[in-house]
Amino acid sequence: MAENTFMLEVVTPERVVLSDEVQFVVVPAAEGEVGILRGHAPMVAGLKIGVLRYTAKDGVVRHMAVSGGFMEVIDNEAIVLAETAERGTEIDILRAKAAKERAERRLQQRTEEISFTRAQMALQRALARIKAAEADRP
Repeated sequence: MAENTFMLEVVTPERVVLSDEVQFVVVPAAEGEVGILRGHAPMVAGLKIGVLRYTAKDGVVRHMAVSGGFMEVIDNEAIVLAETAERGTEIDILRAKAAKERAERRLQQRTEEISFTRAQMALQRALARIKAAEADRP
């Protein structure tokens, strides 16, 4: 491992999304964004829906949409256990924009059949996916 890097793993119930050395990572923690560098003190943080961004060992900044979960940092290793995680390059922007529009329509309807909280969360997930995808596109 290089002297300025640490190990980052992003894992969902379905797969290991990332397992690589990185220089820097910023996660959407429940209390706000948290940045991690090599040598960070041990910690555990809850995550909210948002965009995780990291600087790979080659210096390129990459993005990932995550929705909920936890992050643990210990001994120069950050492990993200997320409900869902998608690399920005894997995201279908048109599908994410369609999901955003559906969620916005549900929020405008305001009927008893529509769960307001579920619609809000769907909108947040779609926005995070769009942001991550657009950030990783040339």
